Amino acid sequence: MLLDRITQPSDLKSLDLAQLEQLAQEIREFLITTLSSTGGHLAPNLGVVELTLALHYLFDSPNDKLIFDVGHQAYVHKLLTGRKDRFSTLRKYKGLCGFVKRSESEHDVWEAGHSSTSLSAAMGMAAARDLQGKKNKVVALIGDGALTGGMAFEALNHIGHEKKNLTVVLNDNEMSIAPNVGALHNYLCKVRSDKTYIKTKEEVESLLKKVPAIGGTLAAWAEKVKDSLKYLVVSGVLFEELGYTYFGPIDGHHLSALLETFRQAEKVEGPVLVHVVTTKGKGYAPAEADSHTWHGLGAYKIESGQVVKSAGPPMYTEVFGKTLIELAERDERIVAVTPAMPSGSGLIKFAEKFPNRMIDVGIAEQHAATMCAAMAMEGMKPVFAVYSTFLQRAYDQVVHDIARQNLNVVFAIDRAGFVGPDGETHHGVYDIAYLRHVPNMTIMMPKDENELRHMLYTAVQYDGGPIAVRYPRIQGTGAPWNDELRTLPIGRWETVRDGDDAVVLAVGPMVQLALEAAEKLAAEGVSLRVVNARFLKPLDAAMLSALADERLPIVTIEEGASAGGFGGAVLEWMSGHGVYDVPVRVMGVPDAFIEHGSIQEQRAEVGLTSDRLAETVRTMRAGVQASYAAKPLMTGTNK
Repeated sequence: MLLDRITQPSDLKSLDLAQLEQLAQEIREFLITTLSSTGGHLAPNLGVVELTLALHYLFDSPNDKLIFDVGHQAYVHKLLTGRKDRFSTLRKYKGLCGFVKRSESEHDVWEAGHSSTSLSAAMGMAAARDLQGKKNKVVALIGDGALTGGMAFEALNHIGHEKKNLTVVLNDNEMSIAPNVGALHNYLCKVRSDKTYIKTKEEVESLLKKVPAIGGTLAAWAEKVKDSLKYLVVSGVLFEELGYTYFGPIDGHHLSALLETFRQAEKVEGPVLVHVVTTKGKGYAPAEADSHTWHGLGAYKIESGQVVKSAGPPMYTEVFGKTLIELAERDERIVAVTPAMPSGSGLIKFAEKFPNRMIDVGIAEQHAATMCAAMAMEGMKPVFAVYSTFLQRAYDQVVHDIARQNLNVVFAIDRAGFVGPDGETHHGVYDIAYLRHVPNMTIMMPKDENELRHMLYTAVQYDGGPIAVRYPRIQGTGAPWNDELRTLPIGRWETVRDGDDAVVLAVGPMVQLALEAAEKLAAEGVSLRVVNARFLKPLDAAMLSALADERLPIVTIEEGASAGGFGGAVLEWMSGHGVYDVPVRVMGVPDAFIEHGSIQEQRAEVGLTSDRLAETVRTMRAGVQASYAAKPLMTGTNK
């Protein structure tokens, strides 16, 4: 196999076109086979095989900077840069990352798990290069989906203004090209890149301007004719108006066309945009037929294309989608809004049933948040369905446009907590910390899928301002569903197991973990009370006051950042109410980025296990008993 001989990009330089095409086929077969067991982003990578080969064939990585937007389409890049032998570990604990990772290879020059960052990175690298007097090339690869992000347009505008020498590759996997149009554009690409042609245009314009009396008019007329022709035949006129030389559209699976286009583009001064049209899932029929499903998935059967699904209760995302349909049937004010994640957020069936009340804004979280604010202002009940990690991108809009105006926007925050194989760029462990300090915000998290249903009902009924329901990327507990939905009392917790020796205040999935710890401790004669702390804001002040009087050791446990999280809120309450002699231990995610693996492995790495919780309770009780033995108990209230 040719692929076995490729350990670094320079190995490609000796291959001829036929060998490159053979290598492309081998790469596709390798990806289809390997990802059938590891899972991953299959369709995006099958779509960029020839494109990645062409880039590495012509450019000199890592001296030349190849920047992948998001990075989920960089598997081919990983194969060409010496990581083939580790592909069986893809997205596994301590294995290869599913995105670009600088610590993995010198060829990984930019890390991203969120979209629309590559153009800003390219501008920064080009600016640094020029300031340092270097001559390396900078190439940014961005998809048509990522181009919907506002940050991408900010960077496009700046690059065009600064006229930096860099190449933007627009990977467009949504439109098809008629052969004649493609041939015309290939011809125009060659004409544009011809220095003699460019110089002649400038000289003709200069000569026309020198004609007495009418020279300026002639030059202006010639410019209008040129622009008219450009608007007629060039689909990339927007980019040209922004200051780019536009090449394309180019067939992204035609290696010779790609190579020729990139060679021509290198002859042009200033920023260049190469528009490449690809087919997502190219070479594997199931992925081509349904690139949405095959964008990112788990294991599958190669022959049938059947995705392997684990049996058991539904995912929280599925429960959210079904419940929202029920609620929308009763309340015409409900509108679902999502930033390019209708499938991932469980809204496909909602969109089918309520096409006019489902709004996919593309990768534009900021716009989505402010739009929700305006819809709420006009009497609608927008439900912003968004991954926790992507809500970060709309933080200013949450604060400034929604919370400050105390608008009734519902945040359905998916992927709260660890997310497993997608790793540190996608974990939803920060939203508690960045939402709970925002005035007017209410935050909930359910202990099981049935409680999620009641929380969603509570949220759409709530008219006191913004309210968030956060839920994890896991299957439910199998809890039976109540037929009748009910409103939960805002700020009230729930004791799910009584105990007299210690108390654990658990959030979301940590409730089940706490119940497991309680069983282990019960075998030792230790009675652990388990509280479902389902409201993270406001806290249950009445229960906290009662706990302060009982003076039992308290453990808070959350699958979120300890810094600024729920545990910190409990400590703040204790301090604010003069409670200084009740021991409180905070368990959560430490001040570190936790890499990819299974959710169980990630929890174990940070100590969010029933064994660690049980040991924490034992240690606290021993410390309290030693302290009480040395010092008599105080009398009276601690409040």
